[in-house]
Amino acid sequence: MIAGVDQDSVAFLNGAWLPLGEVRISALDRGFIFGDGVYDVVPAYGGQPFRMAHHLARLQRSLAAVRIETGRSTPAWQALVLELLARNPDIGDCTVYLQVTRGVARRDHGFPAGVAPTVFGMVSPLRRPTQDQRTRGLAVISIVDERWLHCEIKSTSLLGNVLARQQAVDAGVDEVVQFRDGFLTEGASCNIWVVKNGVLHAPLRNHLILEGVRYAFLVELAKQAGIPFEARPIGRDEVGLADELLLSSASKEVLPIITLDGRPVGTGRPGPVYGALRAGYDAAIDALVTVA
Repeated sequence: MIAGVDQDSVAFLNGAWLPLGEVRISALDRGFIFGDGVYDVVPAYGGQPFRMAHHLARLQRSLAAVRIETGRSTPAWQALVLELLARNPDIGDCTVYLQVTRGVARRDHGFPAGVAPTVFGMVSPLRRPTQDQRTRGLAVISIVDERWLHCEIKSTSLLGNVLARQQAVDAGVDEVVQFRDGFLTEGASCNIWVVKNGVLHAPLRNHLILEGVRYAFLVELAKQAGIPFEARPIGRDEVGLADELLLSSASKEVLPIITLDGRPVGTGRPGPVYGALRAGYDAAIDALVTVA
């Protein structure tokens, strides 16, 4: 048994549907040997996928970047997501996890010829942010970003992110804020936002960050709320002097950061820009569930 995992939930592996606890993948799968694969995670509320088209577009970009060809069209991926949700109707709010590796082959660093990719999908309960997290905020620490230079690819090779996240765990805080050459990149598993004088700022969308699907979504929400937005390089000093800091991800949605390295951010309480974005986010989820 694995704590917190429903091993009876229905999963998908290379065309077969079976209980998650019965899924078996070869030890020679390149995802296991090399971390040679990509993934994406589609949140779903009330059984309805949220911004699925954006997640699947990112999955296709990641596949193209690492040169894995599945032969699956975007409609085929959409059908797989919907089928996973349909086969797990009692799971409630959840995430649909999709992973594709280069497949099973003799261990050799070069791409193997004539090997079918491994395609896996599963559904897991979504632990949405708690009321305390939403209203009181999170604590973070700053660290040096030591990951590779293709963070825009949603790769299964996540050791750098794992080590960064463990620094937060060891420090007893919620997340890390990473800097490369003195400039803000992102958290271990989220995008970071800076608010100053009512303007929402984020790092440029390039190879140094994973462009979270919530990146474009929060820009949309900011526009709807009349909040100015600017994407640009953001120095460490600017982050330290921010009026508000926020983080966003599929599972964390959008949350306020109230302390950085033990010091208060702004007033030390969630601010008005966060409040407006949080309200817009909640309204979008409510509309999705209501329409369904």
